[in-house]
Amino acid sequence: MASRQNSVDVTVRGAGIFGLSIAWACARRGARVQVVDPFGAGSGSSGGQVGALAPHVPENWNPKKAFQLESLLMAAEFWAAVEATGGVSAGYGRLGRLQPLADDKAVELARGRVLTARELWGDKAVWEVIPAAEAGPWAPITPSGLLVHDTLTARMNPRRACAALVAALAVRGIEVLPEAGDAGQVVWAAGWRGLQDLSAALGKPVGTGVKGQSVSLRFVAGEVPQIYAEGLHVVPHADGTVAIGSTSEREYDDPAATDAQCEELIARASLAVPALHGAEVIERWAGVRPRARSRAPMLGAWPGRAGHFIANGGFKIGFGMGPKVAEVMADLLLDGRDAIPEGFRVEDSL
Repeated sequence: MASRQNSVDVTVRGAGIFGLSIAWACARRGARVQVVDPFGAGSGSSGGQVGALAPHVPENWNPKKAFQLESLLMAAEFWAAVEATGGVSAGYGRLGRLQPLADDKAVELARGRVLTARELWGDKAVWEVIPAAEAGPWAPITPSGLLVHDTLTARMNPRRACAALVAALAVRGIEVLPEAGDAGQVVWAAGWRGLQDLSAALGKPVGTGVKGQSVSLRFVAGEVPQIYAEGLHVVPHADGTVAIGSTSEREYDDPAATDAQCEELIARASLAVPALHGAEVIERWAGVRPRARSRAPMLGAWPGRAGHFIANGGFKIGFGMGPKVAEVMADLLLDGRDAIPEGFRVEDSL
């Protein structure tokens, strides 16, 4: 074991989207990596169903929104390289998003964002207001008759994404180990349990777990945009399913139990998107997502613990942030270059 540990440059603890992406980015740069997770790959919230890679609203720009934009624009190349190496598709597709507009005020606000999107997104993507008829039978119900359509939003299948990363890492001789000692630089990407451990170690709360429930329906929607309506994500996947979610529960008894809130999701989805009415329910899912106090991903050195680093807190946006988080953490671990943006540092959650 000692000889193996001596040959490791980076130990990644946690095999969710952040941990696997960081391991992949480091391995591509030639680092010797080991990934350790006693629960296995994608066993936490990264093993969910929804997979909505949606941008922040194009206004009131800040480092978090800029970071996410860069990551969303990196995603196609990132996932293509993963699939080309391991032969497993993440189900990625940049198919855009539709959002209903409730009234004249919402329409006016959305039309104002057309210009800010042009300024902030440049020619990389479009935010526009369109008649619902242009979206065809997949269009959600919209009281104004109009929809926001953006071309930046993408979808992926979270479980397939984790499997794709595991397959690509395996080609490079890297497996997800149930246990192993620390070796090299150590990255803690251990989800909500990791936030609890970090809070205990630092003597103050730096984040928590928020439960979410979602549902998967059997419905072949085709290559159509996902829908976001009044807090509900409706995401058509390439495998002939549609994922809908999710709830946000700060208080819960069983992190893995589903309940009547799943039935509410189904009812809301059927009202928002009439095409889904009567679709077969394939699976109900529940899991706990890591939320840092700052609400942004928590990246950087573990305070007072030399050689240890944190990559956590990808609450709701972990898959969208994954490619850029991986790049920034690989820069830090392998080159000592700190490109962590304002608001993302571990200290920002203290």
